[in-house]
Amino acid sequence: MTGSLLPTEAYFRPEQSAIVDILIADELTLVREGLAALCNSIRGFRVVSQVGSAAAALSEIERLQPALALLDLGLSDLAATEVIRRVREQNLATRCAVFSVRKDRKTVLEVLRSGACGYLLKSSTPDQMAEALSQFTQGGIYVSPQIEVMSLFGETGSRHEADPIDSLSTREFQVFSMLVEGVRAKEIAARLSLSPKTVDTYRSSLMRKLDIHDVAGLVKFAIKRDLADLRA
Repeated sequence: MTGSLLPTEAYFRPEQSAIVDILIADELTLVREGLAALCNSIRGFRVVSQVGSAAAALSEIERLQPALALLDLGLSDLAATEVIRRVREQNLATRCAVFSVRKDRKTVLEVLRSGACGYLLKSSTPDQMAEALSQFTQGGIYVSPQIEVMSLFGETGSRHEADPIDSLSTREFQVFSMLVEGVRAKEIAARLSLSPKTVDTYRSSLMRKLDIHDVAGLVKFAIKRDLADLRA
């Protein structure tokens, strides 16, 4: 998934002439502009759209059909994984990658399972971004090297006790992640395109699986396991 780091110019052959279009979606203007400046500085790539919401990202992807879309995991109007799902349902050619401060195993796995072509940490270096863009355009998958790729797919060697978080389905984990970040059930439903009743069902199910019976307990569990960005 990842390769050795090389100077930015080394990723692209001199004869490469096609320009790869990129869309960036992040709610923070300075983050968007910083990422855009970085991507535009890498030979062979250009940012054609910067947006601050998932809805705008979907609209622009449909309109422009860029080769790549870089989506912040924390988009608040619709989950980034839902954006990816809708892009795939429409058979659009755009490949979507996610960037985030989170690096827990479960989150990375669920993002990749949604169909993302990569997972970038916001602490990534310019050379790592260049390598990721190169991998994406070649049809590959990239995961930031700060994330232990082998650990994503389970430990090798000695047996260990099953992790209860692994028992959660994709939807249950999405609901769990938003609950511990203080998102209300009605808003979770909107972000995941679900009914509030369905969200309640997932909440009950995940609490049963984790043997935790209130949101405060879920938050304590998440803090202990580094399973959420609770800085806000």
